[in-house]
Amino acid sequence: MKKKILVIEDEQKLASILKNFLENNNFEVINLYGGEEAVSTAEDYKPDTILLDWMLPDISGLEICRQIRDSKIINRTPIIFLTAKSEEDDKLSGLQIGADDYVTKPFSRVELLARIKA
Repeated sequence: MKKKILVIEDEQKLASILKNFLENNNFEVINLYGGEEAVSTAEDYKPDTILLDWMLPDISGLEICRQIRDSKIINRTPIIFLTAKSEEDDKLSGLQIGADDYVTKPFSRVELLARIKA
């Protein structure tokens, strides 16, 4: 059975590239382009990993991460922030709110794949 990944990324071109890359590496992928439905979609889809952008148009990735950690259904799902916010304080904030890993844009797809598998 393929592992499932939920990609929450408002840049549709990047989300599409990620989806194709991950599907070519034997993952099942759903893309969301905003955060409003992120938690409910994740609860229904039950992904093995969530790739989460910090800066979304409707709700911040930090808030989504907090809501996921408060969910009784998906609170243990690994979350990897995938974001342009590269300052140390940003990384610490993301990890302190509950993210499992933090990858800054631009990123290596091979490194991202290794982090997902880890």
